[in-house]
Amino acid sequence: MTNMQNLKSEEQRRLGWRCRRGMLELDIVLKRFVANQFDTLSLAEMHALDEMLELPDNEFWALITASDLPVDATQRAIINKLNKA
Repeated sequence: MTNMQNLKSEEQRRLGWRCRRGMLELDIVLKRFVANQFDTLSLAEMHALDEMLELPDNEFWALITASDLPVDATQRAIINKLNKA
């Protein structure tokens, strides 16, 4: 396993743990996302997800469910993957 693969694997474990949330709806979406889409994330997307996980549950939920919020392209890609999960 290369250093990049080790880094990605370690980052996935850390972010997978951070995806556990208090809001039931958000927790359900994030669990499906981790199970179905998480392995497809690039390092840039993992970094963007990490930033999004800093948001309070209500703000994060609004970001996922609203289609007109201003977000960058990487965050939009993650939101699309969250909605597909």
